[in-house]
Amino acid sequence: MNWKHALKDYTVYLKLERGLSKNSIQSYTMDIEKLMTFLDNHAITTTPILIDKNTVQQFIYEIAKVVNPRSQARIISGLKSFFNYLIFEDYRKDNPLDLIESPKIGRKLPDTLSENEIDKLIGAIDLSSAEGERNRAMLETLYGCGLRVSELIGLKISDLFFEEDFIKVTGKGDKQRFVPISTVNKTYIDIYRNEIRVHLNIQEGFQDILFLNRRGKQLTRAMIFTIVKNLAVTIGLQKSISPHTFRHSFATHLLENGADLRSIQQMLGHESITTTEIYMHVDRSHLAEVMNTYHPRKSH
Repeated sequence: MNWKHALKDYTVYLKLERGLSKNSIQSYTMDIEKLMTFLDNHAITTTPILIDKNTVQQFIYEIAKVVNPRSQARIISGLKSFFNYLIFEDYRKDNPLDLIESPKIGRKLPDTLSENEIDKLIGAIDLSSAEGERNRAMLETLYGCGLRVSELIGLKISDLFFEEDFIKVTGKGDKQRFVPISTVNKTYIDIYRNEIRVHLNIQEGFQDILFLNRRGKQLTRAMIFTIVKNLAVTIGLQKSISPHTFRHSFATHLLENGADLRSIQQMLGHESITTTEIYMHVDRSHLAEVMNTYHPRKSH
């Protein structure tokens, strides 16, 4: 079995067996491609079945010189997963990464925006341009519904259930969930649809995609990053932010205002509540308050 063959099989496995999204599959396969490039560059001829711990260790050592500990840990995790798959398929008996430790990294929590900062960012959008109305509707949706950037750019007109105050979101692994949407958010989307989007020359295949670029096609993730970064520069924001910061802020503000973790988990589309807890650097004072308010023996 050669590397290309193994990589192709692994991609199919990630898609069908594990139901991963295109983006997740891409980052898993990139880790293996990095290893393949390393083997090529060093003229090491070995196969996925025969590669040993020493060769992998050499690769990790090289990688450590050029990437930060967080990326290094992600590559190690991606390779472990690949070799576990080979064991699962009975191609190998052992995982060459079993004894290789990931670098210790603290859990990095993204910056959270205050409500005031979100108002300022959205307020800095130039509404005199057609893109401005679209950008306002997009950022309101990122923050108002707590979406991932991939969910935002994939949002369809047929996913909008405005009469019922919900939108249907397609998340990781094509899992769908319904997320509530506010009146304000619906208003901004309607302005964009009725005043801007109707004038676009929409390309074949993108008729149902809600947010489009000026050429009538789906927006890229990079474009959303650029919009957010530029607005941060405009208002002189000192925090390092990305589209994901709006999702994080959505969850944090809900928690601070008394929402329960289970509801937040459902809205974010997290498989496990532990992801929601980690993600939201849970405010301990809030937990103490819940205990004091709801525990039956609080006054004994």
